[in-house]
Amino acid sequence: MARIASLTRDWDAIVESSELVATDDEHDPEGSSTAFERAHVQSLLDQGRSHLADLDAALRRLGDGTYGVCERCGRPIAAERLEVRPAATTCVECAAARR
Repeated sequence: MARIASLTRDWDAIVESSELVATDDEHDPEGSSTAFERAHVQSLLDQGRSHLADLDAALRRLGDGTYGVCERCGRPIAAERLEVRPAATTCVECAAARR
């Protein structure tokens, strides 16, 4: 949540600063870097929100007793995997099979 808040502040600052100047992303030499920075922060913000949603889903699974159970094969997900990826929904074998 702190990461999302920080990225939201960054996003707001980029938008605010671009409103203060007449930047034409297409013709201004600084425009392309501004557009890149805006897209980069938006991508990080989307990733942060997605990760938070994954963690919320993991908490729901914890509440209903399905946390740590592979959604594909029904076997337990290794504790080591859950330690590294608390929102994991598949065991290592099933995750590897998806690739």
